[in-house]
Amino acid sequence: PRVLIVAGSDSGGGAGIQADMKACAALGVFSTTAIAALTAQNSQGVQGIHPVPVEFVQQQMRSVLDDLGTDVVKTGMLATSEIVEGVAAALRAGAPGPPAQLVLDPVMVSTSGHVLLQEDAIESVKAKMFPMATVITPNLRETQLLLGREDVHTLEAMERAARDLCAMGPRWALVKGGHLRDVPPPGGASDAPAATDVLCD
Repeated sequence: PRVLIVAGSDSGGGAGIQADMKACAALGVFSTTAIAALTAQNSQGVQGIHPVPVEFVQQQMRSVLDDLGTDVVKTGMLATSEIVEGVAAALRAGAPGPPAQLVLDPVMVSTSGHVLLQEDAIESVKAKMFPMATVITPNLRETQLLLGREDVHTLEAMERAARDLCAMGPRWALVKGGHLRDVPPPGGASDAPAATDVLCD
């Protein structure tokens, strides 16, 4: 399988395109890339962000799609509404053959709290990318920002949120609960970390 990753570069190697490529390699998947933003970051946080000009993001995508092709497009940090809309346009233009599956990770805020997606770009993601998405994979904070509400703190609220996100256009919504509070780990092992995700199809 081939995956085209359209996302930001993490100089620290712990997230972004670097982490996606590691995951692809571990699973035996061939990955190509289109870098949408450059970040200066490390284990302490994000020190700077430089969005890539949208025309060059599209050129990277065309170079891959017109020659190597892809089975899946996975998007991550897109930074600005202009880049979101440019990526959506490039996906609509597509390449010969069946349309690729779109995995949309709506990266908005780093683990350290740094804003990675401009506020006006949130609406662009919902309007331009959601209708094309096979699956979206927001974490709890991203889910709250997408839905404009702060009440996604329980498993029941995650289930409601996943249904509401599905109603906005994507085929599936996977709400990631790694930051969910007060959820007992599997098997009752209180000292074991647990993450509860919710999938709506």
